[in-house]
Amino acid sequence: MKKIKHLIIAMLAVAVSVGFTACGDDDEAMIKDNMALYQETVNAEVKANKKGDKALLIVAFGSTWQKAFDTFDKTVTAYKQAFPGYDVYISFSSAICRNRAATGEHKYENTEIRNYYAPENYLRAFGKSRYKEIVVQSLQVIPGEEYTRVVNDIKDFCNDKYREMEPGYLASVDLYLGAPLMATVDDVKDVAKAIDDNLGAVAATDIVALMGHGNPDIYDTYSANIRYTQLEEELQKLNGNYFVGTVDMKDNFVDDVHARMVARGITGGKVHCHPLMSIAGDHAHNDMVEDWGSYFTGKGYGNDYTLEGLLDYPNIRRIWMSHTQAAIDGEPLEYNKAGDE
Repeated sequence: MKKIKHLIIAMLAVAVSVGFTACGDDDEAMIKDNMALYQETVNAEVKANKKGDKALLIVAFGSTWQKAFDTFDKTVTAYKQAFPGYDVYISFSSAICRNRAATGEHKYENTEIRNYYAPENYLRAFGKSRYKEIVVQSLQVIPGEEYTRVVNDIKDFCNDKYREMEPGYLASVDLYLGAPLMATVDDVKDVAKAIDDNLGAVAATDIVALMGHGNPDIYDTYSANIRYTQLEEELQKLNGNYFVGTVDMKDNFVDDVHARMVARGITGGKVHCHPLMSIAGDHAHNDMVEDWGSYFTGKGYGNDYTLEGLLDYPNIRRIWMSHTQAAIDGEPLEYNKAGDE
């Protein structure tokens, strides 16, 4: 029933996002009009909030749950405190999440209706407001498909996709990109320690099954899925009760997690499920709580869960922030330096 509800809401969201007209020859024009309206809205937001010459854009995949909205709000506040010299903004890379949030997918569950906009909209607005420094921070967990989209948005901006930048501007602006949470093997070790600091007391008595997203093989950009395997290995050095699975990585679904548990002699006890995602959104509420929960109870285990995303933990959030600082301390990107005449 939930899947049917989500499909219907998604269809309504798309309908709303392109206007209240029937399908016809004017649809394409209506879409363009709405895209122009979104850009005008973001231009106005950036113009109203510009305090200095440095912009910091946080890029999340997105969500439609109030719990996730609250987490994003906390994250923006934390970034403003940690980077006081920057004007901080947040965007959603997922059009589906933007549309569903704007139409209130979960408004009947007391979730606010929120308007989030695309990274492209903010980058274009930053250009119009002539920021001298732009920092983009990916809130992705691994450098996979969604991180690639962030990179491509930056490249489109640097190529002046819409031919709207003032001459010379792009060559003069400094651009920086903060890496995802587990960009390197060292990051994996830092994340494992941070998770254990937060969940060690749970792992002392229960199995902790962490559910990440993962990419299908054809979208496994940078072979990023290996980070989930590496994280499980690092966590098990700290406590053998940790396991890491995904909803989309081949050979690492919930049944694969269970097989690894059995191979280690764990055939009973309680399984405590936890999202390995930046926020507790749709996957956490549905795939983890319902599908993973029913799977483990069906196998005879007790089941419990936590609806906290990784960004809800200050020590994990600080790892993302360390990537932001590392980007700022490093060399600017050079996509925009190849001739802006």
